[in-house]
Amino acid sequence: MNCEYVQKYYNVPACIGRKISYKGRNGIIAEDRGNYIGVTFDDEYPGIINNFHPEEEGLSYLDMGKVRKITRSQDRYKRYLKNSDSFTDFHEFLLWESYHKRKSDLYIQEM
Repeated sequence: MNCEYVQKYYNVPACIGRKISYKGRNGIIAEDRGNYIGVTFDDEYPGIINNFHPEEEGLSYLDMGKVRKITRSQDRYKRYLKNSDSFTDFHEFLLWESYHKRKSDLYIQEM
């Protein structure tokens, strides 16, 4: 169950996919961040996650919605960050990824 700690400890209806309102801005809970909730606002890119305390003043929990998917470029950069110890920079990662994608595409065509 997502946001279980926040639900039990703070007694709030937080869960991934729950719409929120904060000081006139609408958003959605996109990540469980332990003691916090990760919110993506509707007027921001989907991959931008803001930490909020579950009892933040001005934070209202609304009905359920759907979390927006991150863009392909955001997903690629997220993969780079996860593996950044293996590369000197993002450009090197892109070259490595491009090479391995072409290699797998050729393998699939041969089948």
